[in-house]
Order: sequence, then structure tokens, then C-alpha cells
Amino acid sequence: MRAVVMTEPSQTSDRTEVGEVPVPRPGTGEVSIDVSAAGINFIDVMARRGDPGYATSWPYVPGLEVAGTVREVGHDVDGVSVGQRVAAFTAGGGLAEVALAKAALLASVPEQVSLPMAAAAPLMLSTALLLLTDVAHLQPGDSVLMQSASGGVGSAVAQLIPLLGGGLRIGTVSTATKLPDAQHSGWDVALVRDDELTEATRAAAGGGVDVILDPLGTTMLDGDLAVAAPSARIVLFGNAGGGQPAPLPPLGRLIGGNVAIAGFSMSGLTATAPERVARALHRVLGLLADDSLHVPVTELGSLDDVAATHQLLADGHSRGKYVVPLTTKSWQPSTERRDRSARRHRSPVRQAARASRSPGRARVVPVRPWST
Repeated sequence: MRAVVMTEPSQTSDRTEVGEVPVPRPGTGEVSIDVSAAGINFIDVMARRGDPGYATSWPYVPGLEVAGTVREVGHDVDGVSVGQRVAAFTAGGGLAEVALAKAALLASVPEQVSLPMAAAAPLMLSTALLLLTDVAHLQPGDSVLMQSASGGVGSAVAQLIPLLGGGLRIGTVSTATKLPDAQHSGWDVALVRDDELTEATRAAAGGGVDVILDPLGTTMLDGDLAVAAPSARIVLFGNAGGGQPAPLPPLGRLIGGNVAIAGFSMSGLTATAPERVARALHRVLGLLADDSLHVPVTELGSLDDVAATHQLLADGHSRGKYVVPLTTKSWQPSTERRDRSARRHRSPVRQAARASRSPGRARVVPVRPWST
């Protein structure tokens, strides 16, 4: 079968290729899935560059979220049948025509939801929901600051905040060119991460912020603390910049500021509390089915476009959420609005991928997966 293969660690796409790999067979508690669409995430880039804890071995097939139909059911699996439409978390290997998933980490896809859209649900949408509910414990009216707000998780967080009863939404971006994307995603206030960010954030919030979501490691932690309201919750859920994170602030600073710092790891939660992860996945698929949640998704042309898209993410030029279709079996819902949306977002990334596919380097081409 065809799969994206990273042959060894690299800062660029020069060690990523599409190749033939054996079709996996499910073990106990697992199912195999004919993948109709797979999500692309920054974690793939972290694996590619060799960050500890991401690639299990080399060569490595990336991909942590898929949607498709169940191909084969392993031993000790109940309630799952061959041919069932599912979305699932994978422990790598998702960017392939067939992927393995633990039966405890999948959910049925409602018929109103297309499989390309469902492929964005396991990692992106479930992460956004769990950040707000299980970790930050969002309360009615709470203001939320999101660092790096124009990406896929940021877009999902912006839409979930009002659904959960939250208040003011403030999102930050790395450059002014991304401000329209953050605003289009639903952030009430979009700010550039520059020397005036602290003052601008406090002015927008009318003081401090109740919930701060930060995927940038400890790079922005001092700034997070500077804008935290009393009883604020700061959630660190990634290390997008790479490198060794700095030590956390002294206990006295947290006690004195009445501020809590929490960490979140989806991979850790799938290992220790899979039932919570599965519940989150089921819930976000339900929100998609009843049109409560609308997340723009950019579909790539094929697996051949994945390496260039990874480089867009690595270079900070990505916008929104990317998925790649893998089979012609992708069942599409009867809702014409969703069908038109999927077609509309397909070609820009394909053009960018083709432009940046030369071996050993990736030419950055700005991509706009939706118009503003």
C-alpha cells in the first residue's frame, strides 16, 4: 500500500517520500481502517525533525488521525463491524491507505459528516474541546487568550468557546499577514505577538485573561503570566518551536498571582484515559453533524502533496486545517453546502505543494484555504 514515509530526521522535506509499505493487520483490541482521509498536523513536523517522543523508529510513517471504513477487526473488539464509517486516533501510520487504531480510540461518523471533515475531528477538534473543558475548566463568561490562533486548533477553539458559554476571545498570530485568518476563524480580537502584546491584551480584556492556551512551549510563558487574571488557568500543550523548554516559574510567583499552570498531551491522554478521549471525539462529531461547529478544511490533492504541506507548517505559512484524501471511497453527505466547501478549499494547497516539491528544499508559497 502507499504511505508517506520519513526515512530519517530532517528539518526539511528532503527525507519525506511516498512509498510502498506492508498492509498492517490488527492485533488484539485493534481494527484496521481503509483510510478515506487523514489529518495533517504540526506533530508530524515535530516527528520529522526528530524531536524526542514522536517518531517511534525510522523509517517512520506519520499521521495521527484518520477517517474511513473498518477493514478488519482484531480479537477482543466488540461493537465495531467491517464497513463501519469511523474516525480514529492512530499511534502513527495514519498517512497511509490502511491504518491501525485501537478500538477504544474511535467513534462512528454520523451520516451528515463527510469523511474528510471527520478526519479533522480526532486530533484537532478533540484537542480543542479537551483543552477548554477538561484542562482549563472554562466557566461561563471566561475570557480566553490563544497563542498561535490562526491554525487548525485555534480555529476550533474559537468556535467552541461560545458553544461552551465562554466570553471574549483573544487570539495571537506571528505576523500581521495572519490577522485576517484569525479574525475569520472567529476571534473577537486578533493581535500580533510583538513587543506591545502584553499591553494590547490587557487593554482588550479590560484587565487580565481567565484562560490562556499556549502551544509554544515556554517561549511566551512570561507574557502569559503578565496578562493572567486572578485565578487564571494557563495550559501549555505543545512545544512548536522545538528546543529545550525553560524551567517553570517559581512557586511563589504562581501562589502570589493566584495562577495555575497545567499541561496537556493528547498522546498521553490516549494512553492513560482513552475513554475520555473517545467521549470528546464522539461529542465533536455530534457538533459537526448538527451544524453547531463549522471548521474550514483544506483538502490536498494526494499523498504526494503531504511533504510540501509539512514544510508550510514548519515555516509558519500554514493556515487552518489540512487533510489529505486517500481513496475514492470517501462517502460524501447529501448536504450540498459541505460538498461545495470541500471542492473550494482543494486547489490552493495542491498548487503550493507542487511549487515546493523539489528535492532538498521547499519553496514557500502563501496558501489561503478560504477567502476572507
